[in-house]
Amino acid sequence: MSAASGAVSDRPWKPSSNPWLIAIAVMLGTFMEVLDTSITSVAIPHIAGSMAITPDDATWVLTSYLISNAVVLTASGWFSRTFGRKRFLLSCIVVFALGSLFSGLAPNFPILIISLLIQGAGGGALQPSAQAILLESFPPEKRGQAMAMYTFGIILAPVIGPTLGGWLTDSYSWRWVFYVNIPVAICAFLMIEAFVEDPPYLRSGKKGRLDVVGFILLASWIAGLQIMLDKGQEVDWFGAVWMRWLAIFTVVSFCAFVAWELTDSNPLVDLKVLTNRNFFCGTAMITMVGAVLYATTALLPLFLQTVMNYPALQSGLAVSPRGLGSIVGILIAGQLINVIDNRFMMITATLALAISSFYLGGIDLEIAQFTVTLPIIINGFATSLLFIPLTTNAVSTLRSEQIGNATSIYNLMRNIGGAVGISLTTTFLVRISQQWQTTLVNRVATTNHAFQSRLGAIQRAIGTHGPSTTTHQEALGMIYQTVQQQASVLSYIAVFRYLGVLCLVCLPLILLIKPTQRAAKVAIH
Repeated sequence: MSAASGAVSDRPWKPSSNPWLIAIAVMLGTFMEVLDTSITSVAIPHIAGSMAITPDDATWVLTSYLISNAVVLTASGWFSRTFGRKRFLLSCIVVFALGSLFSGLAPNFPILIISLLIQGAGGGALQPSAQAILLESFPPEKRGQAMAMYTFGIILAPVIGPTLGGWLTDSYSWRWVFYVNIPVAICAFLMIEAFVEDPPYLRSGKKGRLDVVGFILLASWIAGLQIMLDKGQEVDWFGAVWMRWLAIFTVVSFCAFVAWELTDSNPLVDLKVLTNRNFFCGTAMITMVGAVLYATTALLPLFLQTVMNYPALQSGLAVSPRGLGSIVGILIAGQLINVIDNRFMMITATLALAISSFYLGGIDLEIAQFTVTLPIIINGFATSLLFIPLTTNAVSTLRSEQIGNATSIYNLMRNIGGAVGISLTTTFLVRISQQWQTTLVNRVATTNHAFQSRLGAIQRAIGTHGPSTTTHQEALGMIYQTVQQQASVLSYIAVFRYLGVLCLVCLPLILLIKPTQRAAKVAIH
């Protein structure tokens, strides 16, 4: 039986439709899912105000979506094998659109959370299914170009998402950040129905039973991890008893999941694919790179708005040139993917990513907007130049029937890396800022001549507003605000430098990746 299935999987197969039409079709679904994530984050304060909930409660808008998204994302390989990838992808688009509609119509917060769970379940399979379809529809020598188009959609969505979300929320209502998905979903559904088809190994593959135990364990540890990352800083992490119990539950669930999937005859997720060296190194690297990219994307607008007091529009304009660097990176990677050893591109991109992080680690309160724009352009360039060869090489030594399962794991680890990166950097910001506040306050000697001169100047400036005691307290408060601002800047500097170091840690993993056969031949000749 294994020989027969191997013959089926090894037989050359080409889709009947033009592969580039297939690429556009599946990219639409991925673009919609990524766009929705970036749009929703902008609307959270408005959702909190509209439904009379606290901002902390409103973070469940993202958490509930990510939990169901991650579970279905990881299990998408089994669903594709069982129901067919095309049928499963079409069903996910319909579920995502319905979840978006219900979210926009939600009359209260509990209904909104349920709707987001539905939406997240629909969006979970869009990215891994799109990647698998692309990699299967194109011959090996053109997979790099296909991934370039896919990467363009992935990168374009977060660039326009915050601006579009802010405009929809301010001009109309937060509900429109969900309604905007519906026309995109209709276009994606029609194009996928027209152009996408399943490869022979999926049409003739054996339908396995659902690994119920694996599914429950998967949902348990992902939900536990996401809640820990989302609420950890609020409750001082393991200072809260319930957080310690949740951590134990998450670790036990994860270990049980790994043990079960490795021993079950029909696992929900085939973890044995991680024994492939290229895929293991690529997955480990995308986890760390995901932490850097997600953390940078989250921290920089926060710095510009909370420390530099940029308006939301100006902050968005400062970050938006990232798309320009991304386009340049895509064009270069698409041209070089089959010409040079891809590891050269990955090393160059990783070093550029580290340089952009260290560049941001030199910020201060006197920086101009261009000072932020330049490293953001470098960041966008490095991201595109890295993602395309990394993804291509990670699956280059896998069999066709392994790609669907592998892309699910690959995307899950990128998202988990991003969630961990955002959570840890946020915690570092708070803790480092507190340490610097203590240090700076201790260094401010109240008998120092410079301090007394500054205090006197502030008192004279505001002296007409009240009695001398009140004026003195107000002046001290203004000086303390300056100390807080300086401490905040120093904490951002430290975090950006940590991210740069993490980029450098990725370099040894690149050297462990085997070059693709074509790149190796080019390098030899």
